[in-house]
Amino acid sequence: MSLNFDTRPAAYAVIIRDGAILLAYWKQGGKEGWTLPGGGLDLGEHPVDGCRREIHEETGYHAEVGTMLGIDVGHWPAEIRIDGGERDFQSLRLIYEATITGGELRHEVNGSTTHAAWIPLGDVAGLNKVSLVDAALRLYRERPLDGRLA
Repeated sequence: MSLNFDTRPAAYAVIIRDGAILLAYWKQGGKEGWTLPGGGLDLGEHPVDGCRREIHEETGYHAEVGTMLGIDVGHWPAEIRIDGGERDFQSLRLIYEATITGGELRHEVNGSTTHAAWIPLGDVAGLNKVSLVDAALRLYRERPLDGRLA
């Protein structure tokens, strides 16, 4: 038997500079927390292009997207979806390492994030954040060959 569900591919970046990580503050559907810059891919968009686009939209920075660190898979039952969808939801979050190449830090306008900031790595553990941040930092540190956390 096959379960019908919705899938959303997305691309995110781990950007670390001078002992701090670039995060964006996400706020949607009554939920909020720090997350990685990135988000859903447009139809037919390559994940690297989508990651670069999302970094710029959410932070104002231009970035070079580098090594793919791995994939984080999320599952939300239909009854807890914040978008009102009626089927279970699966996210495939491709996580890349990236570096800033230009631009200036600014806040996103009319998006799902309210602002972005450089957060010292030592402060990340105490933040209100989405699970993606911890998964991405583990991928960054551990660099599993198959891109999957054990």
